[in-house]
Amino acid sequence: MTTEVFEKFLRVSTKPGVYLMKNNRGDVIYVGKARNLKKRLSSYFNKPSHPDMKTGVLIKQISDFDTIITATEKEAFILESNLIKRYRPRYNVVLKDDKRYPVLRLDSKLSYPNLTVVRKIQNDGALYFGPYASAHAVRQTIKFIDKTFKLRKCRSGDVKPRSRPCLHYQLGRCLAPCCVDVPKKDYDKIVKEVILFLKGRTPELIRNLKKEMQMAAKQENFERAANLRDKIIHLKNTLEKQVSVTTDFIDRDVLGIARSDGRILITHLLIRSGYLLGSRNFNFSEDMGTTGEILEAFIRQHYEKGHMIPKELLVSQQPVDSLFLEEWLSSIKQQSVKIIRPQKGEKVRLIEMAQMNAEVALKELLAAVSEINEILSKLAKSLKMKNVPERIECFDNSNISGTEAVAGMVVFEMGRPKKSAYRKFKIKTVEKHNDYAYMKEVLKRRFAKEKKQENFPDLLVVDGGRGQLNIAVTVLKELNLSNTFHVIGIAKKDEKKGEKEDKIYVPGRSNPVPLFSDTLLLLQRIRDEAHRFAVTFHRNRRKKTAIHSVLDDIPGIGINRKRTLLKQFKSIANIRSATLEELRSVSGMNKKAAQAVHDALAGIGNQ
Repeated sequence: MTTEVFEKFLRVSTKPGVYLMKNNRGDVIYVGKARNLKKRLSSYFNKPSHPDMKTGVLIKQISDFDTIITATEKEAFILESNLIKRYRPRYNVVLKDDKRYPVLRLDSKLSYPNLTVVRKIQNDGALYFGPYASAHAVRQTIKFIDKTFKLRKCRSGDVKPRSRPCLHYQLGRCLAPCCVDVPKKDYDKIVKEVILFLKGRTPELIRNLKKEMQMAAKQENFERAANLRDKIIHLKNTLEKQVSVTTDFIDRDVLGIARSDGRILITHLLIRSGYLLGSRNFNFSEDMGTTGEILEAFIRQHYEKGHMIPKELLVSQQPVDSLFLEEWLSSIKQQSVKIIRPQKGEKVRLIEMAQMNAEVALKELLAAVSEINEILSKLAKSLKMKNVPERIECFDNSNISGTEAVAGMVVFEMGRPKKSAYRKFKIKTVEKHNDYAYMKEVLKRRFAKEKKQENFPDLLVVDGGRGQLNIAVTVLKELNLSNTFHVIGIAKKDEKKGEKEDKIYVPGRSNPVPLFSDTLLLLQRIRDEAHRFAVTFHRNRRKKTAIHSVLDDIPGIGINRKRTLLKQFKSIANIRSATLEELRSVSGMNKKAAQAVHDALAGIGNQ
């Protein structure tokens, strides 16, 4: 520790707060909280040695630190969490799920709420249910709700009036509040039933429906009784497919954790009303933190949005600051939440189940990682690369006779697509159809202004034969990047010539490079993904062009005014024939906008 840092340490307050450790470049590498900042920092600086590996490695990296004093330890707890999300320090446990799982959203503030599928939970007051392990699981749930309950199916927020109901109403699967006077209390009752079902309260919902059915039968309302009977049968059939794991009917989540070979995996079991509704795995790179620190980080980040917090969290090991976590979760849920490490009984059996699932899932994950590492190693050997190609980028063009020409770039890291790094390119400088010119423009735009070499690929793949490869080599030479990374071209097989597999070309070699079947399959998969991405982008561009109207080119006429004008006059020809007064009378129009439309359409033929 330098003299400046030591003198700074001597001035540290004894109040609660947060401390930020920095390296010699000024980067925040660790964020921590403390009840007593002075005492906590002394544990770093005053001890000659540290028993845990993480602290020992961290101390060697510290060149400076900052502190932020808070009024209470609880405020320090919350501030620490926010700073970790902001800086994502190297030595903190920062969990990030590989993908956003689908959840169901129900906004109870709407007059007639509906269910929508989203992948990002917002702090907007709506109810969120899930997450679901796959889109298929969400579709099955929605399919059951559509069949059993009669929530509206339209995706709009507020109900938009319609002249006639949709097909769902004709099939008896929607009350159609868009065009039928549906009593609010009747609709709200259905919403409450859906909420009970999605919260896993199916047994409670069945009991309530049975009472209603018996009451309807006594009142000789046999049609309603029959409908309730059918609903109960559907719910019971669903309940039979769920696994009962406890007898106390308490909502709880169970967390099991497995660590091995540089990876960590947490299995999250979702138990509602004693029934196991599903499980979900979170995996991430190994961290030097303890299991307690990892569980604390997971609980903080998983439940920070406040959705689906149960009454109990069962853990295999006690997380750090359990009392603060309980207080924090309880304040979000507005109800007491307990974190329990069970020692006996059926709760121990649940922990063992979660642990077993975590260990099996981690073993499968490591096997998959080992397999892709082997494939990448063989690819590196075949292409005579010094290192394994951890990052592979692939480019492909898409157009129809030169119109709406675009290109797509996909990125694979360790054999898996990294969609956040995908890029789209609109061809700007090439007017006529020329695939080589397209590729030249796109590669220059990708690499010309890139200053950080860590953002370069280990392997660049261009879709095409020797021609496209030569263009790529020329561009890289012009940019002085010839020796920065490897480049190859992949061309489809020519069945007319009797070719049986796609061809891989490398610079300076006329014949294709022979590859192992699994390495060729990986490159084909990457090429096909680039093709899909580019073609999808091109189709979307063509759709926008197809629906382009002359109104889009008039200043002051946006989407809403365009929609209103077309709804009022039905066609561009009718708008062109309208007088200034007629245009001004349209909702949302004014004198200036009406004059702009009138002048722009003057002399234009029917469209």
